Amino acid sequence: MDGRVLIVAGSDSGGGAGIQADIKSVTALGGFAMTAVTALTAQNTRGVHGIFGVETSFIAQQIRVVLDDLGADCLKTGMLHSVEVIETVVETLSDIGGDIPLVADPVMVAKGGARLLDEGANAALVSLLIPRASVLTPNAPEAAALTGVAVENEDGQRRAGEKLLELGAAAVLVKGGHIEGPDVVDLLVTPTETLRFADPRIETRHTHGTGCTLASAIAAGLAQGKELPDAVVRARIYVRQAIAAAPGYGHGHGPLDHGVTFDPRRLEP
Repeated sequence: MDGRVLIVAGSDSGGGAGIQADIKSVTALGGFAMTAVTALTAQNTRGVHGIFGVETSFIAQQIRVVLDDLGADCLKTGMLHSVEVIETVVETLSDIGGDIPLVADPVMVAKGGARLLDEGANAALVSLLIPRASVLTPNAPEAAALTGVAVENEDGQRRAGEKLLELGAAAVLVKGGHIEGPDVVDLLVTPTETLRFADPRIETRHTHGTGCTLASAIAAGLAQGKELPDAVVRARIYVRQAIAAAPGYGHGHGPLDHGVTFDPRRLEP
């Protein structure tokens, strides 16, 4: 195993997203996954049926004991559902993991429509988490909610990405899966360039956990010493293969096949 990734996120009891998807993705790509669980959800492919938050002091303790002993080469955050949780995570990481790169997935709404971020917590994401992010990975609705920019095409993706850079992110991958069209276009916006990644859309309902999976796959790449564009390329290949191999489980938005490969070399561009 090469590359230690500490994932700070919520659990998905259905196994398709959240901590479960994160662990599977990092492992499939040859990394070593560690976790600090922020919340438990009662969840399946049809939606989120309940959320039980973890006490913030225990979230901080999970982060501290992992970093004190095992260390990490990259951090990944997912569901940080309240102002208090965001404050705790950012403060703890600043105290003990300040020089470790962070892939921040600003999880706001589950695939089935359930809100995973408390009302009023957007401001904390903007003021606290975004400035800490080495790369932020919002989908189009999340980018719009964070910036107030309409994200309905590539121009909107680019403008939202530039705004998020102004808010402090070191780089932003604005995902285009929610934008209609024959291709899925993701834009990686950095202070020096904007890179465009595009692939034909796979028509399927089995896309639960794609955001978690992509962000964790990027984190695995960074943990293994890849440059950000290369980590994004490999992560996108992995997610597409996992969607194409989806097992067809559930009656709603089904999960991917995170075990589509156990040989990271198969995923090299």
